Amino acid sequence: MSPRHAAGPAPEERAAVVTGLGLTTALGGDVPSTWRALLAGVCGVGRLDFEVPGGSATACLAAPAAVEPATVLPPAKAAHCDRSAQFALVAAREAVRDAGLEEVSSLGAGGARVAVVVGVGLGGVTSILEQNHRLQTRGARRVSPRTIPVMLPNHPAAEVGLMVGAKAGVHAPVSACASGAEALSQALGMVRDGRADIVVAGGTEAALHPLVLAGFARLGALSRRLDDPKGASRPFDAERDGFVMGEGAGMLVVESVAHAAARGARVHGRLTGAGITNDSHHVAQPAPGGTGCAAAVDEALRDARLHPEQVRHVNAHATSTPLGDLGEAQALEQVFAKSLDDVAVSATKAAFGHTLGAAGAIEAVLTVLALRERTAPPACSLERVDPEIGLNVVGRSPVPLPPGPLAAVTTSMGFGGHNVALAFAAS
Repeated sequence: MSPRHAAGPAPEERAAVVTGLGLTTALGGDVPSTWRALLAGVCGVGRLDFEVPGGSATACLAAPAAVEPATVLPPAKAAHCDRSAQFALVAAREAVRDAGLEEVSSLGAGGARVAVVVGVGLGGVTSILEQNHRLQTRGARRVSPRTIPVMLPNHPAAEVGLMVGAKAGVHAPVSACASGAEALSQALGMVRDGRADIVVAGGTEAALHPLVLAGFARLGALSRRLDDPKGASRPFDAERDGFVMGEGAGMLVVESVAHAAARGARVHGRLTGAGITNDSHHVAQPAPGGTGCAAAVDEALRDARLHPEQVRHVNAHATSTPLGDLGEAQALEQVFAKSLDDVAVSATKAAFGHTLGAAGAIEAVLTVLALRERTAPPACSLERVDPEIGLNVVGRSPVPLPPGPLAAVTTSMGFGGHNVALAFAAS
């Protein structure tokens, strides 16, 4: 018997279903607008000019949110939240409503069976920097009394937990750019273990600040194409030169099969497996050959009881850095060696940039949509795939996925050597 099909719970008993989706990105303020823009080849990257001390301006590339979160939240709530929490609330509210759970706090014994997991990378960094500026320029008495709550990494999770009345646990994984994907891995585990019937899970980030951008620039991680913003984020391209930072959030309602069936919920897809590894190689560089990423994908497939040949779509981490994209490509080539030409690989950060801790969750939403709509989304800026990359990368036009049973994987990697892979199946 294949180790991927070893004795144990049947696949349907190990799966969780996705009943709600929520997004806010540089392409749109919700799922429909983001998906339409993505398929149409819209790019949300632009040039920003930040004022810095001394009166000078610093130009940079970024993908700011298409819709300001404070404009769609109650004013009092927006005023009390860090921007990262605002994004989380916007996406979570959409996901909860999409799942038909407007009264989620009344379900599961008054929230006792409802949980929240929201990952962040930098979290409340803009609030920290703003309050430090107040301290330095206006004195301690001008520092906001909300400073400590909003600067904590669990602030977005706590706000979403309050919104839905979650009492089965509120968690905030922090694993750099793999945080959103790790949140969904935790959600899957909670549902499987019977610790929750409903988990609102995802990731959020709001870090478009001069200090953060300057730091990434000093690392040599950012694209330098200031004269070509729409062509700057180009994952897997032969001319890629670094990523473009974005902001936003992605949230999913992950639910037990039994609970979703009992309430007659609409199912977008199934979350069937997760794999988490660490490179233990370097704080900011992936392991040579993408070995850690490959191990995470292998683990996710094993967890989902899937053969690599059953996967027809991958939403890749693909940030547009020379080293990172090549390592990830080598990992995927290793895992899907026998069926590489049959796997449509999407690199969606071309359109909305790298959203750090939100990336894995945003791309998980897009993976579910790709399976549901049987369409692999395009890379809006791709000119020519790097000859060293042997993947079937989706170019500037969407690619239809085949009929029949359909499975997909999405990958995430983060500073510190974090690797997370999630496996999904069409419902």
